[in-house]
Amino acid sequence: MNLDDLYRRVIMDHYKNPRNRGLFADDALNIELNNPTCGDRITLQLKVEDGIVQDARYTGEGCSISMSSASMMTEAVKGQTVQHALELAERFSALMKGEPAEFEEYEDIEALSGVNKFPARIKCATLAWNALRKGIDPDREQQQH
Repeated sequence: MNLDDLYRRVIMDHYKNPRNRGLFADDALNIELNNPTCGDRITLQLKVEDGIVQDARYTGEGCSISMSSASMMTEAVKGQTVQHALELAERFSALMKGEPAEFEEYEDIEALSGVNKFPARIKCATLAWNALRKGIDPDREQQQH
């Protein structure tokens, strides 16, 4: 099996068997984002305590790339410090730009590396990661103005 086939299988596995899909019944930080270009939308919920992403869940509608990326992202950030989660988001941005980036602690994310060959799909892949940043990066609001 070649690498592209393996990556396709990983993406489809996360799409058909999403991890952390659903909403919390109690309080959580809610972040809603959409990609107006293609209609993908996500609601990301985070439970952050003492600088640690204790848990993460999401719901939404979109293509296999956006929903798989959300599944992978929530798996990767659970139990991580906010700082480490933001570093993962930065590495993911680099990956989408075609720059070398490794995710040794969560290799499934590398399955999305081929998306950078399709510029229109990059926004699909980064939607969940942008929601993560919006929710936990205290400087992000200031950067957007």
